[in-house]
Amino acid sequence: MTDEQIPDPAVRVAAAREIAPDLLVIPNQRVGLVPNIGVIGGTRAVLVIETGIGTANAEQVLAFASEVAKGRRLYLTTTHFHPEHAFGAQAFADRATYLVNRAQADDLKAKGPGYLEMFRGFGGPIAARLDGARVPTPDVVYDGGYDLDLGGRTVRLRPTGRGHTKGDQVIEVPDAGVLFTGDLAETGQFAIFPWFPPYDTDVSGVRWLAVMDRLAAIGPRVVVPGHGEPGGAQVLTEVRDYLRELRDETWRRRDSAMGEDEMVAEVRALLIERHPEWAGREWIERGVGCLCAEHPA
Repeated sequence: MTDEQIPDPAVRVAAAREIAPDLLVIPNQRVGLVPNIGVIGGTRAVLVIETGIGTANAEQVLAFASEVAKGRRLYLTTTHFHPEHAFGAQAFADRATYLVNRAQADDLKAKGPGYLEMFRGFGGPIAARLDGARVPTPDVVYDGGYDLDLGGRTVRLRPTGRGHTKGDQVIEVPDAGVLFTGDLAETGQFAIFPWFPPYDTDVSGVRWLAVMDRLAAIGPRVVVPGHGEPGGAQVLTEVRDYLRELRDETWRRRDSAMGEDEMVAEVRALLIERHPEWAGREWIERGVGCLCAEHPA
């Protein structure tokens, strides 16, 4: 793919829509490397979830959130450390309090520089978006869970444990029945497995599946995935069912001593046949590799 063919990962704040009172989503509109972004208000403060990739995107999000806030205090959080979710946080410095869970802060410090270099290596508009970007440093790092009082509305920040990354967290808005999942859930595409041995092997299909079981038990009214259209609680069960499907088809072939190349080809063909409309087919192979490594001896 040439630089001209790589879509610009631009956040479009004009597309924002309200999904509950004082709770807006800036949708990714199915553009690669653009996350769904949340802006959640209470009587005293406003929480922004995700920044978009790079400072120009984040400055737009900050301007939008500031207009929504109308003088209320600003907070920022991110669901995990990947660049399109967090690598615009520097634009919020001195304007918002950036808070994340401990494992995500550790990911930012340990793996953020490598991911910044990797994403810049994609070239074209992705590299341009990251011009001048830095790996962010949170203002507040919490252990366990964190209940953020926005004034008349408490938002729950909850680490999930290892899944898509070691540092995933979800954000729950109980009064509205809304759950932001980051890349633990997507709609309209295969689950993103950042399985890049030997550089990054923290994704765990087995633990991710267990996380989705727990999240499905919450029963939210609206699920805002990392990428793709928001939906109901079925978003969580669909991802859970896919992960189970991927695990079972991979392990069945691993048990039969099938070679990895043949296994990948068979599982890929089968899952594309079952989900022909889904994007992100390149992640199937990564998922098979991850689950092979996790197969019980």
